Amino acid sequence: MDFTPQSLLVDAGLIGALLVLGTLLRATLKPLQAAMIPASVIAGVLGLVLGPNMLGLLPFSDQVGTYSSLLIVVVFACLALTDDFNIFKIGRSVAGFASYGVLMYAVQVAVGMLLVLLVLGPLFGAPDSIGMLLFAGWAGGFGSAAAIGTVFADAGDPEVQSLAFTAATVGMLVGILGGVIQAKIGATRGHAREFAGMKSVPADLRTGVLDQVAPRPVIGTHTFSGGTVESLAVQGGIVIGLSAGAYGINLLLGQLLPGIAFPMFSIAFILGLIARGLLTATRTKRFVDADSLRSISGTATDVLVVCGMVSIVPSIVANHWASLLVLFIVGLALCLVMGLVLAPRMMGDGWFERQLFTWGWATGAVSTGIALLRIVDPRMNSRTMEDFAIAYLPVLPVEVTAISFVPLLVLAGASWAVVGIWGGIALVAVLAAVAVVRIGKRSPDPLAAPVGADR
Repeated sequence: MDFTPQSLLVDAGLIGALLVLGTLLRATLKPLQAAMIPASVIAGVLGLVLGPNMLGLLPFSDQVGTYSSLLIVVVFACLALTDDFNIFKIGRSVAGFASYGVLMYAVQVAVGMLLVLLVLGPLFGAPDSIGMLLFAGWAGGFGSAAAIGTVFADAGDPEVQSLAFTAATVGMLVGILGGVIQAKIGATRGHAREFAGMKSVPADLRTGVLDQVAPRPVIGTHTFSGGTVESLAVQGGIVIGLSAGAYGINLLLGQLLPGIAFPMFSIAFILGLIARGLLTATRTKRFVDADSLRSISGTATDVLVVCGMVSIVPSIVANHWASLLVLFIVGLALCLVMGLVLAPRMMGDGWFERQLFTWGWATGAVSTGIALLRIVDPRMNSRTMEDFAIAYLPVLPVEVTAISFVPLLVLAGASWAVVGIWGGIALVAVLAAVAVVRIGKRSPDPLAAPVGADR
């Protein structure tokens, strides 16, 4: 059947209905609240079961799997316009946190690829692309899964997208269930100083519905008069323009260098950085509202999760079940060793709260990390979130370069280069952590707020 504007309308209507239904289920069903499963994931599961790859009850078009590749372009364009990349803001008080985050991400890249080269390939005949799924689905989450799946789909291997979204789903479940278990064990051993159990998680985090009486956060701020132009139209226009520009440049590069595939989301990210520089230079950056762009980015992410999960082909996952099982077991062991063995030595005071937050982030989503943090630190006295805002800065380039270049290296047959590069980054992170610990012992950071000082 030909794809028409009406087909797009039907797809959009089905996706919207699934998101609304997922939100209602999260708001009303206690088991879903206890598991803290995002509404977009609930919607994605429903879409997968009812969609064309299983029961076939929902009339999605055959293009629904391609939407994720466009939506991730929007996400990266927004990222370039809203996030601060000034790594010089990092002080010694959060350097251990930062090095731990870099290590967590780099190790998932290097170990996943090393595992497929030495074990999964020889034993199960797994392709090298399986080695990317650990960081793509766990540390990267659904956004990275969409980005990497897109690169391989453009290169003629659409199976990777189904596998990547499967990895992201498993990672999210591992993060939630494993995090709750860790929180309870940590409380019994005295690591979690303010453990209050699931009851400490605010109602809005459990149900997903904000308090109807208390002041609620705004989605964005108007920068233009509504009589002239709707502000959201301008913010959306900037993002869509950058995304379309990335598509145009991608077509041009394809004509000039037909043997090389350039990720469109990476081009959008670069264009966003250029646009940000121009806006700053011309003093027009005040017309861009970061909160509105983050709302657009979040909306694109929710929709791409649904689209990605709907497009999962169960038969493809079944063909690689043994490789995936081994990969996930190794990933779980890796995260546990880092959280329970390395974190106490790298992050000092408040290490348990910080590693539990990082556990949630490193298995799929920052929102999972926040929910777990509220269990062990309901009053946010550990300053984990404040420090993470700065500590994430050096992680960001590691993440962006991994998403952008690891797929290209794998497609070029340079999988061992991935192991070497990101293994080297992991080693640098370890050395940085050692240096921070030694410096901290000699001269404690006077600006660091002691954990528990205001308890």
